[in-house]
Amino acid sequence: MSALFDWLLALSALALGLASVAARSRFAAIALFIAYGVLVSLLWVRMGAVDVALAEAAIGAGLTGVLMLQAAPGASAGPAPRLRALPVAVAAATAAALMVAVADIGRAPGETLGARAMAELGRAGADNPVTAVLLSYRGWDTFLETVVLGVALVAVWALAAEAQWGGPATARQRVRPAGLLSTFGRLLPPVGLVTGAYLVWTGASAPGGAFQGGTVLAAMWLLAMMADRVAAPATGSAAIRLLLVAGPALFLAAGLLGTAFGTMFGWPPGFEKPAVLAVEFGLAVSIAATLALLVVGPPQLGR
Repeated sequence: MSALFDWLLALSALALGLASVAARSRFAAIALFIAYGVLVSLLWVRMGAVDVALAEAAIGAGLTGVLMLQAAPGASAGPAPRLRALPVAVAAATAAALMVAVADIGRAPGETLGARAMAELGRAGADNPVTAVLLSYRGWDTFLETVVLGVALVAVWALAAEAQWGGPATARQRVRPAGLLSTFGRLLPPVGLVTGAYLVWTGASAPGGAFQGGTVLAAMWLLAMMADRVAAPATGSAAIRLLLVAGPALFLAAGLLGTAFGTMFGWPPGFEKPAVLAVEFGLAVSIAATLALLVVGPPQLGR
């Protein structure tokens, strides 16, 4: 029954991927893409990659879906697109790869790089192998991923006219004080802040981490802005720009400090765990600010 469920899940993901490509409207395509991301997240869970599943659900399906909805005004309109061969081939190949991976669930890992990495977790300062690999084995790649987010935000801000540069990132929202959005804007952010902080804290020893926690924090900030509980920040604010660069700067400083002990991120014994948590929390704050401002969009003075 377990194998049957895995195959049905993989085939459903394939069907949703193809349906998203062949959808008759942009809105339908985006909705199907979001549903596809949720199923892919479940596939990652079935393969034991809970960290990847959290990132896929929060960023791949959730945040990306919101960005596509914003980028497609009037998404319910438009002629039916032709079913192009390349997107269908890519979707089919992706689903096939996922099904092959699902077929490998439960097999003994043997002597693999993953097994060797697990054996060295004690020296990495993190019991969670994903966090250990991201910070110790491929720290430069993780650092550059955080920098890419900042570059993407600068590109979005660059879409604003010169007279709008440095102004608030969005027009002020208009909501009813007793409405549903206003109520959620009061009740959910405290819960989301605790949840986001917990995901960052537990990421050193269990599924979670800076990207997952930062996405939850970004969602809570966006909700508070949508509910008119807080004003959108000015893109020229020194505090906002400090938040955006604080995480990558802390990451780079911690990595360079490790060179004094022989290698990049080579923290001395006893300091690994505090260094990991400091870097993770710094990254989470910067990731949250960057993702939220990416969704909000460029400055819009005069609107």
